[in-house]
Amino acid sequence: MKLKCPRAMLATAFQTVGAVVPTRTPKEILRNVKLTVADNQATLIGTDQEVGIRFVLPEIETDSSGETLIPTQRMSQILREIQDDVVSIEAEDGILWVRAGQSEFRLSTEDPAEFPDVEGFSGDDFHSVPGKTLRQLIQRTIFATDVESTRYALGGVRLELTPESITLAATDSRRLAVVKAGCTAHGSVAEEQGEPVVPSKAMSLIERSVGDDEQEVAIAVRNNDVLVKAGLSTIYSRLVEGRFPRYQDVLPAECRAEIDMVVAPFHSAVRQAMIVTDDESRGVDFSFGQGTLRLSSQAADVGTSKIEMPISYEGEEIVVTFDPRFVADFLKVLDPASQVALKLIDANSAAVFTADENYTYVVMPLSREGRP
Repeated sequence: MKLKCPRAMLATAFQTVGAVVPTRTPKEILRNVKLTVADNQATLIGTDQEVGIRFVLPEIETDSSGETLIPTQRMSQILREIQDDVVSIEAEDGILWVRAGQSEFRLSTEDPAEFPDVEGFSGDDFHSVPGKTLRQLIQRTIFATDVESTRYALGGVRLELTPESITLAATDSRRLAVVKAGCTAHGSVAEEQGEPVVPSKAMSLIERSVGDDEQEVAIAVRNNDVLVKAGLSTIYSRLVEGRFPRYQDVLPAECRAEIDMVVAPFHSAVRQAMIVTDDESRGVDFSFGQGTLRLSSQAADVGTSKIEMPISYEGEEIVVTFDPRFVADFLKVLDPASQVALKLIDANSAAVFTADENYTYVVMPLSREGRP
């Protein structure tokens, strides 16, 4: 098996596929990427047996077919260091040759027949979403997952699909992000698909694989897994076990005050308030009232801070203590020039941020006991 391809293209493809390759695994063979060549087309395959990806390599030159395993770490180092525009790969009898310009590498490889396959996208029953839209949906929710939780469903993103809409929801039990957009159903797609939760690792892989354009991405949800076709990539993932919390019950039905703010100055004030916090004292007091938002924080052995910014709110003062990281995570995925609305009830009730009618972010405040 032989092929030639542009180094830059191969490096990009290898970086994408390598993201799913486990660094620690009892199955050493999974630390490789599989390369298959057939019908003048090459495909890179990587998997940890929970999440997998197939990436089609365009612009290759080959007159052969076959398959080989490529040691992920070694190949990544080679592609980072070589400077030539074209890379040639040759595999025969368990030996992999990588050549570029005056550089030549001879690597031992394992048996590709032992490598688990990753399913390709097939079938006529799926939903499609513009790539730019799906990428934004993932960016607006994935930060709210809890990958370390013993409640497995919290380590993924809830995916709801109807013939006309797609909704993503994520929570770590202290905050909740929910975003909705339009989509298109194709074929015979069942309206009731249970409560699929996609692992955050798979969602990150999808987000990196989707281009920032309007190219359609195909999503097929099945009983135990999901397939996503995005451009040159097909991502496979098992669904997370466990039931996702009924997040609709967390959304407050009413509020006492609603405050509109521009994202950029609000985000700047929050980042400043984060400077004087530590692991034991992360809380920042957000005081809303008399046309001013005042953020104040204090931490032993660090100091204090007070940041003020004008706001369009003249009502009774409301003081709420937030973990500023949670507020900053939400603001940094928004357009700095856009507006965000904050709905408050009191110091102890969930606060609701909305960026538009389709994006809602709920944050539970911290206790103010013992604070001045």
